[in-house]
Amino acid sequence: MPGNQPPLLEAKNLRLDEDGAPQVDGLSLATQGNHVVILGAPRALFEAAAGMRSPARGELSLYGTPCADALASRHVAGAPLDPALPPKWTVRRYVEWSARLVGHSRSDARAHASEALQALELTALANAPLGPAPIAARRATVLAAALATKAHVLAFEDPTLGLPEAGYRALSHILARALHSRPWLLFAARAPLDTPLCLEADDAVVLLGSRVVAQGIPSELAARERTYAVRVAGDVPTFASLVMARGARVEASGSELTLELGDSLGTRDLLELANQSRSVIVELRPLARAFA
Repeated sequence: MPGNQPPLLEAKNLRLDEDGAPQVDGLSLATQGNHVVILGAPRALFEAAAGMRSPARGELSLYGTPCADALASRHVAGAPLDPALPPKWTVRRYVEWSARLVGHSRSDARAHASEALQALELTALANAPLGPAPIAARRATVLAAALATKAHVLAFEDPTLGLPEAGYRALSHILARALHSRPWLLFAARAPLDTPLCLEADDAVVLLGSRVVAQGIPSELAARERTYAVRVAGDVPTFASLVMARGARVEASGSELTLELGDSLGTRDLLELANQSRSVIVELRPLARAFA
């Protein structure tokens, strides 16, 4: 990525609400590279990145363009996980409809749909109805519909979620090939390190609540086996002091901490130190498990 190009995704003091309650509050981040995995984010962040949700406060941009504007200008297309699909429509009709919806002419939409179907290896199913189609095919159809818009950036929720191993690896291979030459943002709870999409990623961002607890090349983050994201209720400063006194490295943001335990501490020790500080560990997440 050229040095003068803004980040693919950048948030500044971002707040996202749902039904008046904050789902994200105070998030700031700037990604690196053109292929990015966002791990542990609430769905509201995907929706905002895809231009489907407006910030209640702060900024969220794609390459410097506010995400809502990016959607309107066909700069981004979103592929949510398992949206409602018209069961009697064929795969081709749904993908063509997506291209038409953003303003492409009928002939262009047909051409873009054919290209997207081929890229996602759906040509053989193009005339099949969506209702009885296998779940992997339906998810690939949603991704093909996003591709057919010809948007520059694709933001998508993990389409391999819950698939059997053979299915998720096959779909991941297809996606890695189809998206190799375009920028993408993958939103997932976790991402197996050895899948083609994760291997293609330039950057991974691990979130805990509204805080970035780790960021970097996926393989490097996965190697941090003794680093934990922790949320604590109670006397957080005392807990942090006790942990540091035992040789751990601590980064804190309010009740949320990132702990590098070193060789002398284990998770059982953390529970004992929390008890000593009259605190409770509400959440304890090993960073490496984000790539399990």
